[in-house]
Amino acid sequence: QVQLVESGGGSVQEGGSLRLSCAAYGDITSNICMGWFRQAPGKEHEWVATIDRGGSRSYVDSVKGRFTISQDNAKNTLSLQMNSLKPDDTAMYYCAAGYMWYCSSRDKDFGYWGQGTQVTVSS
Repeated sequence: QVQLVESGGGSVQEGGSLRLSCAAYGDITSNICMGWFRQAPGKEHEWVATIDRGGSRSYVDSVKGRFTISQDNAKNTLSLQMNSLKPDDTAMYYCAAGYMWYCSSRDKDFGYWGQGTQVTVSS
């Protein structure tokens, strides 16, 4: 069992930056993958980025070079630094965790989810 508590988010102008954080509690084992997903109004859940316990990162093409996912294994925290934000990045962002040796980008592979935090980017 894993509990995820998100913080951060908010409203920012296009080109600005925000940082999301996620604190994980529970069974944080070596085969856990953590990541961020987002969902904009009227759109499907979209994978944003994932990181495994070894530090291997993956990003959706639309955020590469702008977003950075990181984790502090000692503190069991996950972060998403978002730079050069665009209006298309506006969405509810969710922290997610799942037990798997190789990170997946499919939301159905993640069994644990945070409550979500809103990110709004205005032009």
